[in-house]
Amino acid sequence: MNTTRSGRPALTRPDGTPVRVLVVDDDPDLAEVLSGALRYEGWEVRTAADGASALAGARALRPDAVVLDVMLPDTDGFAVLRSLHEVKPDVCVLFLTARDTVEDRIAGITAGGDDYVTKPFSLEEVVARLRGLLRRAGMARQQEEGPRMTVGDLVMDEEAREVTRAGDLVELSPTEFELLRFLMRNPRRVLSKAQILDRVWSYDFGGQAHVVELYISYLRKKVDAGRAPMIHTVRGAGYVLKPVA
Repeated sequence: MNTTRSGRPALTRPDGTPVRVLVVDDDPDLAEVLSGALRYEGWEVRTAADGASALAGARALRPDAVVLDVMLPDTDGFAVLRSLHEVKPDVCVLFLTARDTVEDRIAGITAGGDDYVTKPFSLEEVVARLRGLLRRAGMARQQEEGPRMTVGDLVMDEEAREVTRAGDLVELSPTEFELLRFLMRNPRRVLSKAQILDRVWSYDFGGQAHVVELYISYLRKKVDAGRAPMIHTVRGAGYVLKPVA
């Protein structure tokens, strides 16, 4: 089992690279302490002190999660969040605020935030909430799972070559398994038919689009049958696997 220096199971992105987090707070001491705690988890961290630098940092880092102060010198966190979603629509956002009223919490969630922590807070709480957000969003996995990948309620054990959805076994052919593995390694990413052919069938795109369409339909019947769909078609672009909201 791989663990962080804090002793917790290591959490990485689905492709095994470090989780990316942007910390936005105009208090340099707080930003430094928060960043240190997140780097202790083995994550890649960047900081910003205002809304403008937050957006610049998001474009450069493409973060999986943002720790965002509501009160910033040039704008408020809610406005920053709206712009962040234009840069990366699926980013997880944890708001930091000195105010703890029902109205503030509603404003944060309505703006598109995923969670809310009131100052003063413990670093352990911030880390725990971020880990929970990332896992629920299907954007990270614990390394102690070894060959297991998880996207929402869909779980693949690569070593045992078993797939379950909501705990129910999903029987797949070898080709279906390889197709699903490629989709699960790239959650929320639109994959073109050419990319799928190259990775799953190992030959260049050339009039074989029907093969991808056929196997996507097979996969849908097994993975999405009787459930909220996870496999989506993006017209003119390809296919994407997303956890159910």
